[in-house]
Amino acid sequence: MDISSIALQGLNQASAQLDAAASQIASAGAASPDRANLDTADLSTQMVALTSAQTLFEADLATLKTADQMQKSLIDLTA
Repeated sequence: MDISSIALQGLNQASAQLDAAASQIASAGAASPDRANLDTADLSTQMVALTSAQTLFEADLATLKTADQMQKSLIDLTA
């Protein structure tokens, strides 16, 4: 099990979650072809998704940092 690859996968998932929430927010209030307002975005839900993506991203970055420190420690032990 490679901790770095798991953390990178988590970063990708957090990025996808951020993109999806941002897309929902950006499309809020967009008009349909018949000019009806399609305000279907639940902004509170999208804000929770944005905050969650940020938290996931920070956690995965911390995991990458820890994996890097662990690898450096192993290299120092073998040197």
